[in-house]
Formats: sequence, C-alpha cells, structure tokens
Amino acid sequence: MSDAKIREDIVRRAASLYNRGLSFGSSGNISVRVDDGWLMTPTGSSMGDLDPARLSLLDLEGRHISGDAPTKEAFLHMAMYAKRSGASAIVHLHSTHSVAVSCLKCIDHKNVLPPLTAYYVMRVGKLPLVPYFAPGDIELAKAVGEMASDHHAVLLANHGPVVSGKSLTDALYATEELEETAKLFLALQAMETRPLTAEQVTDLQRRFPAQT
Repeated sequence: MSDAKIREDIVRRAASLYNRGLSFGSSGNISVRVDDGWLMTPTGSSMGDLDPARLSLLDLEGRHISGDAPTKEAFLHMAMYAKRSGASAIVHLHSTHSVAVSCLKCIDHKNVLPPLTAYYVMRVGKLPLVPYFAPGDIELAKAVGEMASDHHAVLLANHGPVVSGKSLTDALYATEELEETAKLFLALQAMETRPLTAEQVTDLQRRFPAQT
C-alpha cells in the first residue's frame, strides 16, 4: 500500500471510530508501521477530522520527522512496538465501557475480562490491567512494555485500552471486540454468568493463534 493510501486509511478508520462514539473530543490515537518508521495521529487532534497530509511521521528511532507533532502518548505505541515485532498497527482509545471496567475495584488485574464470547478469546485473549500512572508519565511506557511481551492488548487503569495487531484492521477489530465485551461484562453485573470453560478457551487458542 502506498504512503498516500496508508494515510487515507488511517483517516477513514479514525473517522469511523469517532462517528460511532468510540472516540470523542481529542481522545484516542492510532499508529501504523511504514517502511521508514511510523505514521501517527497528531497531538490534540480529533479522530473525526484528521488531515492525511498532517499525520505525524516518526523515524525508526521514534524521532518526529514531518507533519504535525505526534500524539503525546506516542511513547505508549513505541513501548509496545519495541516488544511486538509482528505488530504493524496500534490503537489506543478512551472508549467508555473499557474505561469503566478499568475503574472497577474488584477485577482480576492479570486478566480483566472473562471469556464471555469466542470472538473475544480469538481477538483479544488475556487482558492484563496496567497500574495507573498520570498521562505522559514515562513509567507508564515501562509498565506497558513489561506486559507487551506476552500480550498484544492491555488495559490502562482509569484510562483505556492499547491494542496492537498485524494490520490496522486486526488492531481495530480487536479493540472493538474488547469494547463490546466490556459492555457485556458491565451489563451482566449482579447476574450469574456462564463464561467459556478453560477447555473451550484452550480449543479456541489452538484453532485461532494470537494475532501478534
């Protein structure tokens, strides 16, 4: 895919997230690996109104090369890329239901959401909770990096999900599946649920290996 097509794809996908209420204001960011580095959504920008020509280009060392200044959460993306060589794209959102789950007190920090559906297991798998750090705190990048070796999706406490994928499509599908599962999880609170069994989860993992 040409540089122009990649830029147009990022803008189109970002607008879709915004129009469906998965991103709002200037929250959320996307990055895609390119031959000479990474393209990222700019800082302070709305996902619903991006300009392809003004997307941020970072070199292979993470230095800003052209376009508007990159998202101030670029370090989260770089920390995950550093541990996931197969990742070609990362999506980070402040989507409502995922953030709501990240604020709950009694959740399993090693695996936040239960395996409610087969598609959640297939696209997300295990989802650890990264402890809370203030936005921009470099310690947050270190915490994400520590978990990224074993997980292509993490949930930042009181913040939102960070999800990598082999492609932008894969990263988006996994992020959306995570959000919908969080919505289901919240809707089922105080109800007796029947998640997939350990055997069913293992079978799905065998049939559908992790995305990246």
